[in-house]
Amino acid sequence: MTAPIYAIGDIHGQLDKLELALTQIESDGGPDAQVVFLGDFVDRGPDSRGVIDLLVTGQAEGRNWITLMGNHDRMFAWFLEDMPRHDPHMLVGYHWLHDRVGGIETLESYGVTFPERTRLEDVHTAAKAAIPEEHVNFLLSLATMHQTDDHAFVHAGIRPGIPLAQQTENDLVWIRQPFHQHAKAHPKLIVHGHTPVDRAQHYGNRVNLDTGAGYGKPLTTAVFEGTSVWVLEPDGRQTLAP
Repeated sequence: MTAPIYAIGDIHGQLDKLELALTQIESDGGPDAQVVFLGDFVDRGPDSRGVIDLLVTGQAEGRNWITLMGNHDRMFAWFLEDMPRHDPHMLVGYHWLHDRVGGIETLESYGVTFPERTRLEDVHTAAKAAIPEEHVNFLLSLATMHQTDDHAFVHAGIRPGIPLAQQTENDLVWIRQPFHQHAKAHPKLIVHGHTPVDRAQHYGNRVNLDTGAGYGKPLTTAVFEGTSVWVLEPDGRQTLAP
C-alpha cells in the first residue's frame, strides 16, 4: 500500500492556519507523515517570520517535510542578497516592497518598518540586520520540485511539452497561462499552488491547492495515495476528483 503524502498550498505568512493544517495532518497520518509545502511561505499575511520559524524547527527535529520555492520566497531571498535583486518577471512598476506584493508585511514580522520616502539601501541594511541567518539559509535551501512515482509537486506549474528534468526555475515558480491552458496529460499529475482559486481543483492533469490564504481565505491541505486525492477537512478526508 502506498504511504500517503500530504501537500499544503500557499501559506503567505498565515501561521495560525498552518498550525491548524499540521494538526489535521497529524490526526490523519501521524507525526511521521510526509508533507510537501508548495511554497510562498511569506508575504501578505501577518507572520512570515513565525511560518519560517516553524518550518525550520520542524525540519531540524527530523520531520518528514519537503519545502518548495515559491516566487514570493525567491523575491525575499533575492532582496537579502548583498545587492538586492529585482525579479524581471514582475510587471513594470511592481517590486517586492510594492503595496500589492507583500514584502512590507514580511519585513514587519521581523520588526523592520519604515516611513514613506525611505531609501531602499536603508531598508535593505535594516533587513539584513534583523533576519536570522538560519532563515536566509532556509530560503536558499528550498527545492523547486518534488517527485513521486505518480506526482510532481511544484509551486506554480510546469512548461508543457518539456521533460520534468529540464524545467526552468522561472517557470516552476511563475508560470500560469501556458500551464493552465494545457488540457492533455503531463508526465505525472502536477500538484501546485500559485494561482488562487475558491476551492481546491482537480483538472485531471493537475491539482491546484492555492485557495487564497494570503488574502485571509482558507489554507488547503490535500492527501495523495497513488492516483487517489482527497482534501483534508476538519472532519476528515473529502474526495477530490476531476
